[in-house]
Amino acid sequence: MFGRTYYHEILRNTIIAFGTLFNDIHIVRTDAGGTTQQSMKVPLAYGPKQKFLARLREDANVDRKIAVSLPRIGFEMGAIEYDGSRKLNKMIKTRKVKGTKGTQMDIQYSPVPYNVNFEMFVMAKNSDDGVQIVEQVIPYFQPDYSITINAVPGMDIIRDIPIVLNSTGYEDTYDGDFMTRRALIYTFSFSAKTYMYGPVITSSIIKKVDVDQYADLKEKAPTRVRQYSVSGVEKAVGADEDDNFGFTETLSEWV
Repeated sequence: MFGRTYYHEILRNTIIAFGTLFNDIHIVRTDAGGTTQQSMKVPLAYGPKQKFLARLREDANVDRKIAVSLPRIGFEMGAIEYDGSRKLNKMIKTRKVKGTKGTQMDIQYSPVPYNVNFEMFVMAKNSDDGVQIVEQVIPYFQPDYSITINAVPGMDIIRDIPIVLNSTGYEDTYDGDFMTRRALIYTFSFSAKTYMYGPVITSSIIKKVDVDQYADLKEKAPTRVRQYSVSGVEKAVGADEDDNFGFTETLSEWV
């Protein structure tokens, strides 16, 4: 599209970073005396809630291997929405010298802000398991929690992405007969405030500039001044592209 093929994996990295936040949640089950009877890590998977509910209903007796074990956490990406409140000047450029010779430069224009929506659900078969997980999630979002992603590795662009908790919900799916498995579901709605980057453009480094200047008052300045500038890098032997040697200037006046 538009003659350029590129892929920065921004959405992919955002999904992975979001899932990593909830990849190490544990629950503890105790007896009436407070003694720990079982401790387990809550499984995390990517997929819609309806998929796991369908798997859950396939085995009412919980005696087949295809049954879904509870508790479980799942999430999926939703809508991608433009966020004009974070829009930057589209002419802002990020530059990086390409290679070791310093004869070319990579240029990338200002990114476009987008909100990536996520829905995460916590599915449990008893209330205590569910609230344990909920209490390990909510306190970190006040109402946002920032994660860091390597947005464009080739340009060394690393950006903090706020994850905002928009809302929470609760439902009990136990509405069938006595053979139907019960599932308590807590639903969280999140928004990741990320940026989408365009292609990287490679161009030669500008070392020569011609500037034509004009003035209205002849007594204070000549009518036209041509300024010829050459980077000092060209004048110095063995200089690097990052060295600061100033500029050599030649002025010509036309009255």
